[in-house]
Amino acid sequence: MTVLIQGEKVILRSLEELDAEALWNLKYSAANPEWKRWDAPYWPLQHVELAAFREQLAERRKLDSQHSAESQLLITVEGKIIGSIVFYWEDEATRWLEVGITIFSSKYWNGGYGTEALILFTGYLFRHLQIERVGLTSWSGNKGMIRCAEKAGMILEGRMRKCRYFNGTYYDSLRMGILREEWGNTMAERKI
Repeated sequence: MTVLIQGEKVILRSLEELDAEALWNLKYSAANPEWKRWDAPYWPLQHVELAAFREQLAERRKLDSQHSAESQLLITVEGKIIGSIVFYWEDEATRWLEVGITIFSSKYWNGGYGTEALILFTGYLFRHLQIERVGLTSWSGNKGMIRCAEKAGMILEGRMRKCRYFNGTYYDSLRMGILREEWGNTMAERKI
C-alpha cells in the first residue's frame, strides 16, 4: 500500500526503499543530534549501521503488510524529509496503540509542522484501524511535544511523577490521548 496524505504545511507519505539513506542520515549522521535532546534524552541514541537500518525498515514494511495501516510515514515539506511519525502497539490484543513523532531539524520546530502531521496521522489511524484511542507518551521536559499533542486535541490522561532522571533533574512521564468520539468533535470544531 502507498500512503500520501496532503496537509497545508506537510505531506505524510510512505517510506520507500530509496528513502532509507536520507532518513538514516537525519537520525545518525550527527554524534549528538539536537532532536535527541527532546526525544527521550534519558535513553541514549543507539547508533545503527546503514545496512542494519535498511533491514529494520524492510522488516517494518513486511509487518505493515499484515495491517490495514502503515506504521511509519515520512513527514515532508516541499519534497524534503523533515521527520517521521510512527505508531506502535503497546498491546495489540487490547488495541492499545501509541504514536511517536520526530521532527529532525529545529528549523521546523514551533511552526505547526508537527501538529499538522499528528492531526493527519491520527485521522489516518482512526480511518484504517479498529481502535478507540490514539495515545502519545512524552516527558515533562518536552514542552513542545506536550503543546503539539494538546493542539491536536489530546488530553493529559496520566502523569507518572519524577520517574525520568536526566542531567541531574527528575521529570514526569506524561501519557496523553484522544478517543475516537473526541476526535470527531475536535475535527468538527476545526472544520477539517
